[in-house]
Amino acid sequence: MENEIPRLSRLTSILLIFQSKTIITVAEIANKFEISIRTVYRDIKALEEAGIPIIKEEGNGYSLMEGFNLAPVMFTTNEANTLITIEKIIQTNTDSSLIENYQNIVTKIKTILKYSDKEKVELLSNRIGTTKKTDNHIKSNSLSLIQASITDQIALEIQYKSIYKEQLTKREIEPLGLYFSNENWIVIAFCNLRDELREFRLDRILHTISLNKHFENKNFSLSDYFIQVSEKI
Repeated sequence: MENEIPRLSRLTSILLIFQSKTIITVAEIANKFEISIRTVYRDIKALEEAGIPIIKEEGNGYSLMEGFNLAPVMFTTNEANTLITIEKIIQTNTDSSLIENYQNIVTKIKTILKYSDKEKVELLSNRIGTTKKTDNHIKSNSLSLIQASITDQIALEIQYKSIYKEQLTKREIEPLGLYFSNENWIVIAFCNLRDELREFRLDRILHTISLNKHFENKNFSLSDYFIQVSEKI
């Protein structure tokens, strides 16, 4: 007979995966927990019998019924400590919107910690830090808006100060990807002014407006883009 304690832990983990992804396949669950396909089906059935509304997506996998919300996730002390450590690192970042958003996340997480864990997390927060370079100051405040533009596929209007000519131009861009390099965030976007893919450093973007204009480009691959760029060098 299967040990019920490991199975209960696995069912909880599977439930968390359902909560974090729109669709999950039986093969994904089997590979992650190193169990058989038959065991996966038994686990899904057990969750359904426990009242979890799991929907079968024909040809795709399984998902939670839209609108169903699970109880808040409880964090272990080690997991909370990891988040506090990341918070300290993010505080050295150059985009103020990223810093503010992550601090809001940590504040919300602290509200669901047990009292004893809150004390430990607060202690660690006061005992962990980073050395910050003198030139590593806040350079941008548009990362959050650009992230939303990528996920919602909404075009942006930006005022951009070019790196080489120090020329100020107004651009309409369709953000496709982001990466961090040499202490600067860089957005890869289709530029309607130049009619091609361009890179824009966020510290050179002086003003950003979200336009009520949807664009379609779900096939962009960041890894493929980097390969293409390296081949041109």
